[in-house]
Amino acid sequence: MRYIKIYWVNRKGDDMNQLNELEKCNICVVTLPFVDPVGETILANFIDILEPLSNDLFAITGKFPDRSNKKIHVIRIKSDEKKELTLIRAIKYIFKQLKTTLNLIKISKNVDIVIFYIGTRIDMLPVLTAKLLRKKTVMAATGLSSKHAKISSGRLFGMDKIIFPHIFRMLENINFHLADQVAVESEIAIDLLRLNKYRKKISINGAMYIDMDNFKIKKDLKDKRNLIGYIGRLSPEKGVTNFAKAIPLILREREDLEFLIGGDGVLLDEIKNELKNNGSYDKVKLTGWIPHDELPNYLNELKLIILPSYSEGLPGIVQEGMACGTVFLATPIGGVPDLIKDGKTGFILENNSPECIAENVIGALEHPNLDKIVKNARKLIEDEYSYGSMVKKCRDSLNELMKGK
Repeated sequence: MRYIKIYWVNRKGDDMNQLNELEKCNICVVTLPFVDPVGETILANFIDILEPLSNDLFAITGKFPDRSNKKIHVIRIKSDEKKELTLIRAIKYIFKQLKTTLNLIKISKNVDIVIFYIGTRIDMLPVLTAKLLRKKTVMAATGLSSKHAKISSGRLFGMDKIIFPHIFRMLENINFHLADQVAVESEIAIDLLRLNKYRKKISINGAMYIDMDNFKIKKDLKDKRNLIGYIGRLSPEKGVTNFAKAIPLILREREDLEFLIGGDGVLLDEIKNELKNNGSYDKVKLTGWIPHDELPNYLNELKLIILPSYSEGLPGIVQEGMACGTVFLATPIGGVPDLIKDGKTGFILENNSPECIAENVIGALEHPNLDKIVKNARKLIEDEYSYGSMVKKCRDSLNELMKGK
């Protein structure tokens, strides 16, 4: 490999930029073989960041579209989201790891760095294989599988929430130990994800970039309707059911408010039933899945977004919403506190109970400095999460990795 200087015109709207002394490598990104559009969007964002930093770029993943760029090679592993017994899911998961490992071996001669990205924190077999192949390895820590296991319901004789968190935590620790570098999305995530023991090899470069030309303020806060909402996966770790339960409590205080829940997932029927049972179904617009290119329009209509999660990394929806001038009310989970400073760039929930959500929604809407909060939030995203900023962070991390730091 050799060090060269790279110049590129950022198609996201940045000016000509220079990346000094970048060691261009062949990179392979490994993800869970997802089938949902969220995974596609996050992976596409990450590949955009890696593209100017690599010669050849491989992705071992699930559903993902072909790209016209000839240096990007996608290897797809089939998957599904069927609700099955935990034991069957575990067996299928092992087979997916085997498929990933075999594909990794096939392309190993053309790869210098393997980045284990979405949903791979407990994939010990591919990680161990990459190490045996003497590849530089990066483990992205965007959350903890062990924590997710405590939240998600299982069907193995009621033992899932007792057994699997311990198994997952052990596998996570092994993978973090094996990795040459651990990538986190924010500084605060190091403590929250209990990664202090790996601090010497931690790199803070795992966040999404935000396309500042598309995600921008189109409507001033004063011109927005009193529309309150949630946008994201409808899954247990997101706490969205608690938001549904909070809606009638909010309406007792503010009958003028409108509500929106955007997204799809395993909890859709449960949320519909909750809204029907608590009498607020007719007050809530359920949009279904929102295509990413339509998201800026929704974010510019919403005055306040609730993110009552139990588990998060650094949520892209928060970054994108802040760029569009939407005020956020969220639990201080994962990297959220690095984005949301209470009363300065948004609002923090003490907990995600329906009562707490309702009380804080009313308080946030009545805050006297909402316009200032919107401006502060937009500036934070411009300074820290533009395309150019994220490429530079990733470049520095990869250079440190290849130099053995």
